[in-house]
Amino acid sequence: MNYWQPPRIRIDAIAVWKRNIQVWRKLIGPAVLMNFGEPTLYLLGLGFGLGHFVGEMSGMPYLAFLASGIIASSAMTTATFEGMYSVYTRMDPQRTYEAIMATPLEVDDILAGEMLWCGTKSLFSGIAILLVASMLGVVSGWQALWVLPVVFLIGLCFAGMAMVMSAFATNYDFFNYYFVLAITPMFILCGVFYPIDSLPELAQAAVQLLPLTHAVALTRPLVAGGELTMPLLHIGVLGLYGFVGFYISVALVRKRLLV
Repeated sequence: MNYWQPPRIRIDAIAVWKRNIQVWRKLIGPAVLMNFGEPTLYLLGLGFGLGHFVGEMSGMPYLAFLASGIIASSAMTTATFEGMYSVYTRMDPQRTYEAIMATPLEVDDILAGEMLWCGTKSLFSGIAILLVASMLGVVSGWQALWVLPVVFLIGLCFAGMAMVMSAFATNYDFFNYYFVLAITPMFILCGVFYPIDSLPELAQAAVQLLPLTHAVALTRPLVAGGELTMPLLHIGVLGLYGFVGFYISVALVRKRLLV
């Protein structure tokens, strides 16, 4: 079998998405607490605490600056956790994928469904943070609702890369490499807490290659009411990362399961 043939996108992937929704509904209490609790602590602790000393940043209150960045970073971490820990659990310890493949569904359908679910969980997270930010008075208007499809796209982007890590993983500790070498540097350097133009020029050029930079560049103007510049570029970068991650993950999972 040619493991690297292009993946097929079929409507059957919705079945996997529905299966994950049904499982998630049993855990909705802790999930809702996490979606609302963590961003609220960030916004209150940093937005009001640090914001008291910072004042304004990039022409907006620091709380608004932070909230718009946290929406993007939360979508990244939500999709990453789901694409790694949950996908790996279903693929290896639980062997859920082997059971699903006894049906007419294929590896392509499973991972496409997982991608959709990661995007959906990121969307849930984005809605929660947007509601908290609205209650704190830092959302500029109804145009902020356009951030929701962007958050879904961010989830798809990071889900693809996370599933690549799951395809390589032999245990849960393996994921520490990805968090330390990729997720944490993006969280710190890609404009969530401060403008990237405050970085040295070489670092500014480097972070432009990272997807979270483009995610923040889309979410911040939509939430805080700033000018949206080069949206097609940012959307294209996120889409490219997501597609390449999905393609590689499908090939690697085929090789891992179809022996």
